[in-house]
Amino acid sequence: MILSWPAPAKLNLFLYITGRRSDGYHNLQTLFQFLDYGDRLTITPDSSGEIRLLTPVAGVPDEQNLIVRAARLLMHEAAQENRLPLHAGATIAIDKVLPMGGGLGGGSSNAATVLVALNHLWRLDLSSDRLAQMGLQLGADVPVFVKGHAAFAEGIGEALQPASPAEKWYLVAHPGVSIATPAVFNDEALTRDTPVREMSALMQLPFHNDCEAVVRKRFREVDELVSWLLEYAPSRLTGTGACVFAEFDTESAAREVLAMAPKEVKGFVARGVNVSPLHQILNGSFA
Repeated sequence: MILSWPAPAKLNLFLYITGRRSDGYHNLQTLFQFLDYGDRLTITPDSSGEIRLLTPVAGVPDEQNLIVRAARLLMHEAAQENRLPLHAGATIAIDKVLPMGGGLGGGSSNAATVLVALNHLWRLDLSSDRLAQMGLQLGADVPVFVKGHAAFAEGIGEALQPASPAEKWYLVAHPGVSIATPAVFNDEALTRDTPVREMSALMQLPFHNDCEAVVRKRFREVDELVSWLLEYAPSRLTGTGACVFAEFDTESAAREVLAMAPKEVKGFVARGVNVSPLHQILNGSFA
């Protein structure tokens, strides 16, 4: 029985905002790739009939924690379909290494890992499409983590098309600030009219993030970090930040630059992977 489950980080290798919707959300085109680095969840199924989180986040009640919400949502949906084993429950603990508000998808990845892992541990036999539908109720980025393959995403990020970008090495750096996604998307200076293009065309162009200009203007720390990284390698913002990343062909080149980082910068080196570590651990047992 698998008890320890990875919840990997993601990068937005590019991110284009193509319009604002009537419901306040934005249409976008983005390229997701996973990293072989992230949080780790220990999930132990039991017969308590309850979900217990052993590592709560200070100031975040269970009702708002995506880990608990994902588990309870799966429990409810499986019970509705008469799939849930009698008295099924679980205890969950997380070893959290991804920063909150960093643009690495930590919360969404945690939720997806819970959905995928409990589907496996409770032997619910729900399809990845069904789990992705559930995940969308928790966040726009959850489905790509559930599906587990690098993807070109459209809509609000939920319309996924498998992709296979180069699996490069990345230096991912956090400038020490937390950025609320709504603040970026509500900024009047945000570019919202980038033309819609085919994935094949976008893969041939230099990658860009439409949110970067706004974030660099609002946060001096991000601007300085991007400027510093650009001296060494192609670098840009992931998501709405605050993390930025630089791409390298080798691990050693990335680690060499990380060793020169200013003391206030926290960073790590990881490999970009097109198959999520979460799905690698399942060894083909997840449909």
